[in-house]
Amino acid sequence: MFTGLIEELGSVSSVEQNDAGCRIVVAAKLVTSDISHGDSIAVNGVCLTAVDVSKNSFAADVSPETLNKTTLGTLKSPSSVNLERAVTPVTRLGGHIVQGHVDGRGTFLSAESQGDFYTVKIGFPEELARYFVQKGSVAVEGISLTIASLSEDHFDIAVIPRTWEITNLSSLRPNDAVNLDADIIAKYVERMMQTPTIC
Repeated sequence: MFTGLIEELGSVSSVEQNDAGCRIVVAAKLVTSDISHGDSIAVNGVCLTAVDVSKNSFAADVSPETLNKTTLGTLKSPSSVNLERAVTPVTRLGGHIVQGHVDGRGTFLSAESQGDFYTVKIGFPEELARYFVQKGSVAVEGISLTIASLSEDHFDIAVIPRTWEITNLSSLRPNDAVNLDADIIAKYVERMMQTPTIC
């Protein structure tokens, strides 16, 4: 589990294709300071298992399902990636509960500057629309954000200068794909409403 508060902007060192998926190697210094082989780490909001951890990098194997559902298949050296270590029992939950189980790909539409702040417009596929509400939480590229305004096919998010500076939002261009992780509470509520109650 993650909070959506990005800890470090890493960079992809290499992407090695294998039979069906791939292995990515990410250069990083902060998040590698206390992770071990087998620990969970969010890369652009996708929960991966760290392997071959060193002082300055870690690797992760990416399955065909993950490549199909997320934007990780488009990464190449030296792509910038948002990194966050999994929460611990004493972590402050400053963002929201982010599972790192990406629901689908959205589209970065635009970023409009307002002084040091930005309004970012993100398009989303029709099948995810039901999970988004105005002032609700969403993870975009693993970043915990609040939906400022909502329409049928896109939402706007207000981005503070700090988030713009330490994440990959500033490197995105119109029509770039982004990973979307809807609020888990919305998904559980939907499931409970669909399941008949047994008396």
